[in-house]
Amino acid sequence: MKKLLIIPSLFFLFVSTSCHKEIKSEKGGIDVVTNVYFDVSKNLDKIQSFHLSSLNYSGDSIIERIPDADAPEITQQIYFIKDSLCYTIENENPGKIILSDIIKKQKPLLVEKKKGGTLFSQEKIPNYRNRKNLSDTVLFKKKYKRFEINSPWMYTRFYIYPTDTILPYSIYKHAEKDYHGRLERIDSYNKKTDIFVTLQLIARKNWDSEAKEIFEFNHFVKNRKK
Repeated sequence: MKKLLIIPSLFFLFVSTSCHKEIKSEKGGIDVVTNVYFDVSKNLDKIQSFHLSSLNYSGDSIIERIPDADAPEITQQIYFIKDSLCYTIENENPGKIILSDIIKKQKPLLVEKKKGGTLFSQEKIPNYRNRKNLSDTVLFKKKYKRFEINSPWMYTRFYIYPTDTILPYSIYKHAEKDYHGRLERIDSYNKKTDIFVTLQLIARKNWDSEAKEIFEFNHFVKNRKK
């Protein structure tokens, strides 16, 4: 009888752990955007919006395009990121760049040390132990888990989209593991400066035009060598 009880228990454990198995997204993009509101206690009229980065990925290879702050349609810098290393891509004709040649010829930077664009860091959320879970909410037709961290100088709210599909970039990986989802939005209010900042990660299925040129050209080169 004990054996019969153990078997269903093991099956239930297998099913439960399988439900949290992560699925790696093989292709797509992530736009990192932010809105900064000044003098929030007075009104919400003073606002500046920034497209911080356009991340495009194919497998474990990432092409990061950094738009110009004043003219987002203009590319300020392009990086190639692979295996925690960062390489610079010249802007003149990125569609003719062979990524394998860059790896051979260029001395890379650790991705944590690159300048501009998205931040890659292993640091944890400050004051994370003192977080408070909030009720779920719906934003842009998506349901989010939420938690907040309140301190004398800063109030921050985090929004996590429950999903098994993981992306090659995350702001705080440890929070995503704890909440079994993807951290897609952070709202922060600085109580001293009266500034409110929203940071959003917007996932998309397709590459942007410049990254598409680079990935498709390198796919062509790779197949030609076979």
